[in-house]
Amino acid sequence: MSQPTDEHLYSIPAPYRRMENMHILFWLLKDIGWCMVWKPLGIAMIFPTLAIALVITWRTRDLQAELAHNLAIVFWISANSYWMVSEFLGFDTVQVWGTVTGKHLALLPFLTGLLILLYYYLVQKPRQVRATLT
Repeated sequence: MSQPTDEHLYSIPAPYRRMENMHILFWLLKDIGWCMVWKPLGIAMIFPTLAIALVITWRTRDLQAELAHNLAIVFWISANSYWMVSEFLGFDTVQVWGTVTGKHLALLPFLTGLLILLYYYLVQKPRQVRATLT
């Protein structure tokens, strides 16, 4: 197996890596709060989890693959947080429209993240590959 060249390496500066590690800690605390129905912890962890995800996304905006994946993560955290809050506040089972409940509205940011990734993999990445072949 050949070794990757420098142009194929993606390195993360140490301060960015520490921020990503902190992001994981906040995300886990948010989900533990959700799992254990510790409402103050779960709700309090939404802001730092989402804020760090936005900072990471901003810092990687020049790399199309990283931008697409980090945007998908921002929407995933948003959907996940909304779903958690809907359960905590009891509107997860309230019918909003037809059979759609409050919890189902979390599909909007989930699907937005999915569409971003589909666009990246079906449009942007093939363009990049074609550009490198020519």
